[in-house]
Amino acid sequence: MKILVTGACGYKGHVLVPKLLKRGYQVVAFDLQWFGNFLAPHQNLTVVKGDVRDIDTIPLEGVDCIIHLSSIANDPCGDLNPKLTWEVSALATMQLADRAKRMGIKRFIYASSGSVYGVKEEPQVTEDLELKPISEYNKTKMVGERVLLSYQDDMVVQIVRPATVCGYSPRMRLDVSVNLLTMQALSKGKITVFGGDQVRPNIHIDDITDVYLHLIDHPEVTGVYNAGFENISIKDIARLVTKFIPVEIAVTESNDPRSYRINSDKLLATGYKPKKTVEDAIREIIEQHHGGILKDEDHFYNLRWMEKTVLAKVV
Repeated sequence: MKILVTGACGYKGHVLVPKLLKRGYQVVAFDLQWFGNFLAPHQNLTVVKGDVRDIDTIPLEGVDCIIHLSSIANDPCGDLNPKLTWEVSALATMQLADRAKRMGIKRFIYASSGSVYGVKEEPQVTEDLELKPISEYNKTKMVGERVLLSYQDDMVVQIVRPATVCGYSPRMRLDVSVNLLTMQALSKGKITVFGGDQVRPNIHIDDITDVYLHLIDHPEVTGVYNAGFENISIKDIARLVTKFIPVEIAVTESNDPRSYRINSDKLLATGYKPKKTVEDAIREIIEQHHGGILKDEDHFYNLRWMEKTVLAKVV
């Protein structure tokens, strides 16, 4: 099988692509590489540096399956330049789906977001609830979903709404809750929590990448699926970190209303089983830091890095 992965040089892509190669698939990794490329060379891997907005440059010849990870990731980054966000995360998705149909590609796996629900009071946020996205990022993900679902008669469409991903990746992200709080404890000797009662659903990076493998194995599993298994408040995540790094937790006020939780029973009913936890992610980050592999660097923070580099070049 030949698989195209857009956003392959991102946080999830750097864990997913080696797993695909290990299975013997041919992989085309398409990415603009704003945050670098740490993928190891492999005989079955073709890395193409390109922009998903330039639809004709995406190499789809001979592709059997598309895994579309590419987007302007997270709420703050999406709000930095709404025009760019809509072009990359919505318009490019529409064009890619249309071109895939025209070329007869029969599998399309789309990485949406668990944040498309907006702020919900329901204790069990399931796939059938109304979507009320708040940010530009959430809105573009909802639009991407709607577009892809319109192609269900033409190809197998599998949409994943991931929780906040945690754990180590060669293209690390230190701006997501578990990773951020763990690195604060490691590099600053103190954790600062804004508010703290906000709930975040979480999924280990090994588990979310295994979800994509599960979907490849099960083309009959179509439609939309939540993927997140630990709904934990920011304060409780901080407390989990202090089990391994005994530091002070400082709580300050926050005007951030975003409190997300999701239920993933629908995904579990397909036979998928998660293997790792938030605690595993914390331990692994600590190990990578103590081993000198992971450092607290600017290019691991999407917003900080985009403001510093990418936006200066965007036309």
